[in-house]
Amino acid sequence: MNQKRKIAVVITARPSYSRVKTVLEAIDNHPDLELQLIVAASALLDRYGSAVNYIEKDGFKIAARVFNVLEGENLTAAAKTTGIGILELSSVFDNLKPDIAVTVADRFETMATAIAASYMNIPLAHIQGGEVTGNIDEKVRHSITKLADYHFVASESAKERVIKLGENPEMVFNTGCPSIDLAKEIIESENLPFDPYEKYGGVGAKPDLSKGYLVVMQHPVTTEYKDSRKHIESTLEAIYKLDRPTLWFWPNVDAGADGTSTGIRAFREQHLLPNVHFFKNMEGRDFLQLLKHSDCLIGNSSVGIRECAFLGVPVVNIGSRQNRRDRGGNSVDVDYSQEQIENAILDSIKKGKAVSSSIYGNGKAGEKIAELLTEVPLQFHKTIMY
Repeated sequence: MNQKRKIAVVITARPSYSRVKTVLEAIDNHPDLELQLIVAASALLDRYGSAVNYIEKDGFKIAARVFNVLEGENLTAAAKTTGIGILELSSVFDNLKPDIAVTVADRFETMATAIAASYMNIPLAHIQGGEVTGNIDEKVRHSITKLADYHFVASESAKERVIKLGENPEMVFNTGCPSIDLAKEIIESENLPFDPYEKYGGVGAKPDLSKGYLVVMQHPVTTEYKDSRKHIESTLEAIYKLDRPTLWFWPNVDAGADGTSTGIRAFREQHLLPNVHFFKNMEGRDFLQLLKHSDCLIGNSSVGIRECAFLGVPVVNIGSRQNRRDRGGNSVDVDYSQEQIENAILDSIKKGKAVSSSIYGNGKAGEKIAELLTEVPLQFHKTIMY
């Protein structure tokens, strides 16, 4: 009987968990794999939604926890958080001795996983490499690509880009994006199946959602972090003027998050917001249900580019954070302008739902990735392709 391959998956933030939940399920259920789930960074912190609580609620056993986030939400804190992550994850990997480590996407904390695994000769798999956005995330993503041994990309253009970066084509697989797996499960949903206020609490008004509502998720842009407060104020002014039922989600732990958060708090002190409710976090499937039945998503989250494209949800994408990413036909790009944001929202609502796009996969990525993890050769060296 063959010994199970030990697969260490590192989750560092709330979006990372939603993005790879079906991968974790598929690994956990596979007879030839053993899941070693490591939860780190902001995924452990209450102020960013305590993603760890949802992980445990979903029945996953956590093999290790890594507390490595430094307060400050500035460039220095991000760099130091990454450094502490390398130190702590090295010890975790030494204890768990995984056959393959898996890192997700492009957040700065994921770099720690890639560096620790690479220097410890642990084969590294990277999910969602090869995409372009034009900011610090792109640098991190491409750097991890060069450190990784296996590449599970979300689109054909991403696959082509990884190969152009010099990676062995035999180790680059277009699996689609695992988050589309969750979207596929709820795409036929006709009604919002839960009360978000009752289930998730939050703060603010509780507007009636029965006649439509907006969702806002806007994060700071690392390369523009000094302007994060000014950026969020433009969105706040637009939402305030429109005065429609709105569900607003708190930003990620990125450089500039303090500016975004301060901007929101200051605006709430100066203006009555009778139609806006604020949430920290939401379980992945519930969040997608919320998006599915919304009139429009506003902000700069990649969920607007990926899952909303599949669900056909209109998106007003603000600023440069998702610059150059592959698009479906559901989004419109605007600058940090109250007038542009406001007009784009009204226009998107008028146009209504978009046609579903499968640009990021067909909903079977989790199963594909788990199966590939049983088949790929265990290697931590590169085949030169230049």
